[in-house]
Amino acid sequence: MARVRRARAALRRWWGEDARGRTARTRGRAVAALAAATAALMALHSLVPGALGLGSLLETFLPWTGLAVPVLLLLALLRRSALALAVLPLPAAVWLALFHGALAGGAPAPAPGTGSLTVVQHNIGDANPSPRAAARALAEAGPDLVALEEVVPATRPAYEAELSPRLPHHAVVGTVGLWSRYPLTDVRPLDVRPPGLGPDWNRGLRATARTPYGPVAVHVVHLPSVRLRATGFDTARRDESAELLGAALESEELPRVLVLGDLNATLDDRGLDPVLERLGPPDAGAADGFAFSWPASFPVARIDHVLARGAAVTGLRTLPATGSDHLPVAARVTFPS
Repeated sequence: MARVRRARAALRRWWGEDARGRTARTRGRAVAALAAATAALMALHSLVPGALGLGSLLETFLPWTGLAVPVLLLLALLRRSALALAVLPLPAAVWLALFHGALAGGAPAPAPGTGSLTVVQHNIGDANPSPRAAARALAEAGPDLVALEEVVPATRPAYEAELSPRLPHHAVVGTVGLWSRYPLTDVRPLDVRPPGLGPDWNRGLRATARTPYGPVAVHVVHLPSVRLRATGFDTARRDESAELLGAALESEELPRVLVLGDLNATLDDRGLDPVLERLGPPDAGAADGFAFSWPASFPVARIDHVLARGAAVTGLRTLPATGSDHLPVAARVTFPS
């Protein structure tokens, strides 16, 4: 009992008035305000101005804003602030509302009677030191479709040699390629070239995959990179290319559509709005975890995507590194019966 009394007394001293007469209810106002501001920033990220690319920069790393919660908790405890501790659940709740799907372990398996494809998307890297090994690793995932970006003449034969035995149908336009278990028809370039780039910039193709579940329009794209410059986060060309992709999706006549590619944007990034508006919002529970794909050495964002219209993307996950600066992503695409 004596120990309990001493512990209670120590706790009262800890939470009691400080030298300036402030109590646990009045200390830590700055920490409490910071917690409230963090919650507002996460909840209202779409209202952050797009000037200098600030909105896209925040949205690229939006999942990482959750790290503010343990930091604020530590500050609240150091300040002995009951006020800050009372406000702290706000940013935690907002973060969970935004990203609870990523913590749920991915979407469930397809219902009986539905058809599904296994799809792999990978920016394989134009300077990949082991192109054959990289392609072999992708083939071992058992895909029905493989989309590749940064396919260059020097490495293309390696990809054809490793992927074609399992995926005999393929098409390459510029630096993007599609390998398929099923026949490909209506193959053509997909023009997502933003103004100011020359005709040798070819980073899009459109093909129809003749699957057992009906024809599927497959768009393989590699949107321009974004750059962090002295003038801000430069997303202009990426955004222009996304507008062109959105227009192509708007005019797509097939009801079942896949978009596979390195979009150089996360799904939270407003720069992808022209694309997502034509596909419908992606399933928040599609990914097993966050499935960050870039950079491969320490992934902090998923900018490689498998998106669909007239189908559901489930079980999206990353695959082991291949020598590229991106990780491959694999997903199951299910079609209604």
